[in-house]
Amino acid sequence: MRSALTAIALIASAATAWSAPAEKPLPAWYAKAVKSFEAKFEPAEAKPGQTVTLKVTLALAPGHYTYAVKQTDKVALELGIMNGIKYPEAGSVIFVGETIDPPNPKLKAMPELGIKSLKTYSGTLTYERAVVVNPAQQPGEFAVKIPEVRLNICNANDCFPMQKLPLEATLKVLAGPAVSIDEKYADEVKKALEKK
Repeated sequence: MRSALTAIALIASAATAWSAPAEKPLPAWYAKAVKSFEAKFEPAEAKPGQTVTLKVTLALAPGHYTYAVKQTDKVALELGIMNGIKYPEAGSVIFVGETIDPPNPKLKAMPELGIKSLKTYSGTLTYERAVVVNPAQQPGEFAVKIPEVRLNICNANDCFPMQKLPLEATLKVLAGPAVSIDEKYADEVKKALEKK
């Protein structure tokens, strides 16, 4: 079994840069640790300009846990002990706001690393982010590819190597006219579309 220091070193070194997930079979431990891992939009149908929510849901087998996307403990932040989601550039949809971690994390202390409050989750958990449908998007059903989810999973004895996994969610865009963009996202959408 790896020591806590070795396991954290694996996480921190893997967290230094984003890269395309490798097309290779998942390790044997993953099948035992992960019951399901999926992304979907709610609602699954929307008009141009409408705001929907991307939900990335991970169901872990008993005895396993994972991390928040945002940690508040200073040492945990410095070591990069967290999950991460890389979103696509603006296109048919525009990702706005920030990723929202699941509620009610279990706080874990790691005194050997100087960590007082590490946010962890077990069971079934969902990360969320707001998404605005491009006001100019034509109607139809299409898939939105999430390039990479950085996933760290541990059990009581071990932390496994970080997995970099792609996900995909399907959205049906209804016929217009476009609805007004939520005021709190209007500037963000405008800037994203200007970069295209």
